Amino acid sequence: MQTQIHEAVAAIRRITDATPHIGIILGTGLGQLVNKVSIQHRIPYTDIPHFPAATVESHQGYLIFGQLGGKPVVVMQGRFHYYEGYSMQQITLPVRVMKLLGIRKLFISNAAGGLNPDYQLSDLMALNDHINLLPENPLRGPNMNDFGPRFPDMYKPYDETLLEQAGQLAETLGFPLRKGVYASVTGPNLETPAEYRYLRIIGADAVGMSTVPEALVARHMNLPVFAVSVITDMGTPEGVEHVTLEKVLAAAAQAEPKLTALIEALVATQTED
Repeated sequence: MQTQIHEAVAAIRRITDATPHIGIILGTGLGQLVNKVSIQHRIPYTDIPHFPAATVESHQGYLIFGQLGGKPVVVMQGRFHYYEGYSMQQITLPVRVMKLLGIRKLFISNAAGGLNPDYQLSDLMALNDHINLLPENPLRGPNMNDFGPRFPDMYKPYDETLLEQAGQLAETLGFPLRKGVYASVTGPNLETPAEYRYLRIIGADAVGMSTVPEALVARHMNLPVFAVSVITDMGTPEGVEHVTLEKVLAAAAQAEPKLTALIEALVATQTED
């Protein structure tokens, strides 16, 4: 795995010597943030050794280098999921690569089902904790000591300073930013009503099929993480209904201007430390 990581970095370095400070992973239906990026290089995943292919139709497949909010960034336009058949190590390889390219913080977005009855469709929820219900862990196996410790602490998986900054920015931008617990499940099916009830009972405010593997690997490398969910369907007792990808994408599209404004503003506030 370490050999694959370094080979991917070497291939990217033959194309660009950019040193991004912030890595951004864009989730389902949330790819339009790249329109705000002053793009210097757009590299197809297929041109990077050992990068998986994005197989979900709503995900592009590009690693984008450029400037956002006056800061150097690298953006994953399209991510990978366990349900696509990839291993956890494959899913999180790009996070390792971005770290070696120079990122100091990782921002993650996703589409999620809302479990908290106070939430509404197209709300944004910043993660302040998570529940990992995935059957595998990207840190399983021999520890890569060059990246981090065998037993990384997860007391505060999502950076409190970034959470506070995001809340203040959302208020300034004129919309509420929820804060809650994200449960990560395998997918690709959505949950049954009984599963939604179970997830709410164990303390989740939203449920999705991503983000936690990337957050685990980032924290293993001591990268501060900010993650935000767009609530694209409701799993509350009164809100459960037949859901299609089209409905999810429509809800994501409605929220996307808010998410784009928030991420751009949050990137712009980051200092060089």
